[in-house]
Formats: sequence, C-alpha cells, structure tokens
Amino acid sequence: MSEWPTEAVNYVQAIADTKLVLSHRYAEWMLGGPTLEDDIGGASAAQDEVGHVRQLFRLLEQQGRDSEWLAGNRSPDEFCNAEPLDDAPDTWVEYVATISAVDRATWYMLDSITSEDFRGLTEKIGEDEFFHLEYQDARLETLADESPEELQAALEAVLPQTLAFIGPAEYDADSDPVVQDGFTDRSAVELRSALIAHYETLLDGTDVSLDGVDTEGPTADKWDSRRRRVSTDTISQSVVDSLVGVKNKQFAAE
Repeated sequence: MSEWPTEAVNYVQAIADTKLVLSHRYAEWMLGGPTLEDDIGGASAAQDEVGHVRQLFRLLEQQGRDSEWLAGNRSPDEFCNAEPLDDAPDTWVEYVATISAVDRATWYMLDSITSEDFRGLTEKIGEDEFFHLEYQDARLETLADESPEELQAALEAVLPQTLAFIGPAEYDADSDPVVQDGFTDRSAVELRSALIAHYETLLDGTDVSLDGVDTEGPTADKWDSRRRRVSTDTISQSVVDSLVGVKNKQFAAE
C-alpha cells in the first residue's frame, strides 16, 4: 500500500465517518418508513454502509489510524461526517432529502479516488450504491409530487451543507489539494456541479425548485478542511455511544 498525503487521509476519513453515521440514521428509521418496503430498504442500506465502513477503516488503519479510535472511541468533534447527519431528521421528507443528498455526494467523492489501493473496492461499493441511489431518487420523485413545498424546504437546508462537505466552491482542478496530489480525478467544483445537476434533472417538471439553494459557499478560508464544514456543530454523544455500542456492550460478539 502506498502512503497517502495528509489531505487524502482526511478525505477518506470523512467519507468513512459519513458512511458510519449514515448507517446509524438508516437504522433509526428502519421501522419508521411509510411502507414495509421502505423499512426493509433502510435496513439493507444500513447493513451495506457498515460493510463499506469496515473496508475503509481497514485502509485507514494501514495509513496509521488507530482501530479503536476509528471504531468510535473518540469525542464527537473528532467525527468528520457530513453536517446534515449531525441531527436525526424529524420527518420522513427530511430523512429522504438528507440520506439522498449525503449518500450521493459521498459516492461521488469515493468514485473520484484514483489510488490503486481502492482497486476493486470502489467497484464493489458502487454496486451497492447503485441500488441505494435508485431507491432514493424514486422516493424523491414521489415526494416531489406529494409534498413539493416540504421537500423543497428540506433540500434548501440539506444541499448547502452537503456541498460544503464535498469542498469549497473555489476548489477547482488547479486548487483542490486531493486533485493536486493525484489522489482524485475530479475537483470539488466538478463534484458539486454534478450533484446539483443531478437533482435539477431529477426534479425538472415538478413543483420543486432548487433556485433557493445556496450554491455559492463556503469559501476556503472559512472551511474546516478536516471536518469538511464551516460550523463547529457535531453529532451528539448519545450517537457516539450508540455507534460504539456502550449499551449492552458485554453481549457484543468478539
């Protein structure tokens, strides 16, 4: 395995942490969906994400990250997950908007990695993500018909934070560190544009508009490059405890 630049290690850490917290949010809604199909889909996606996390953590361990620290034995502000996942969504519409935007952004970021260390892994994760993203897009289309105002409000809240997770608005191929290091083949500018373009196409012809989404920020000078956000908000300690398995830890399989 090659030694990654610091920016690349942080990039993969953020992807892995996001998938870890994403699996938790999927699990929280496992019995909260409007149909049994939604419940089963969420349970399956949660299991997929946990599998992805294990493989990404394995790579991060080989880059010097401590296994127990990776598994969750750290403070909330040491998690580098996408900001929309900090708090549990209050409604089904908020949940679908959140997991859709975050899951897709995380996949775009992972798919842009060119390191040989990811050979085979990206393809395997991509097979899972194909079904996740297809399901999510179908649910967004349904919600755009049934609850357009609520969905639009949810996307206006989630998408700016998701764009920030991808990277600053000015990180093009000439300035994005992971592109400059040769670790990825697409800059934050390209991935941000692809994310917005996807949802504009998906929602075209519906009553949901993305005109109110702030796509201008953040600027690099206000952006935390480790946690990939502007704010200092975090997941709660109770979420960390759940991820680690504090409750009933004595029964955990070795």
